Amino acid sequence: MKTVMADSLKVTVARTLDQVVMAMTLRGVIYLGEQQCPYEEEYEGNDFAAASHLIAWKGKEPVGVLRLRFFAGFAKVERAAVLKQYRRDGVMRLLMQEALRYAARRGYEKVLGHAQINRVKYWRTHGFQVRKDRPHFFFSDYEYVEIERKLVPPSNAITAETDPMVVIRPDGAWDEPGPSDRSLERLNKPGKADKKEAEEAA
Repeated sequence: MKTVMADSLKVTVARTLDQVVMAMTLRGVIYLGEQQCPYEEEYEGNDFAAASHLIAWKGKEPVGVLRLRFFAGFAKVERAAVLKQYRRDGVMRLLMQEALRYAARRGYEKVLGHAQINRVKYWRTHGFQVRKDRPHFFFSDYEYVEIERKLVPPSNAITAETDPMVVIRPDGAWDEPGPSDRSLERLNKPGKADKKEAEEAA
């Protein structure tokens, strides 16, 4: 999954351990450094459990992050952060657009989030609405409300009926040939076809 803009901004899915560490390092600079969030509250044990990390890049420099977690029936956007010097460059808007597109491609029809009270107006610019039937709550010294955004999965959303060769491609890069696609080249090498036919006939 990649979106590229004229000013060299792009967003990718973190697929390697060093990229996940990169995402968590950026969060440390922003949440621990700027908001004085306690370490154990920022890194609460959900970074490797049904989660995807999106990284925004300006050129070769990682400048923003966002975490998505996946539950039955909804995805949850969280830990969105952009380095201070890049906050007027449209990084968060691109991150959010990609997060919503990515969740919809996975087949989700709803995304939830937790918004600080003073940030609700901003989240509305991304199409989120406050869940009025839910109470306000507090954590890490801030007051929050629950927000949600409806999604419409695209016609090529990943489902149980999706081509299995697409499902096993690197997450978020379902439209590009992956390692398993390239493994099929071995079937066309001399001797492989005869062996395959013999196995099928046995």
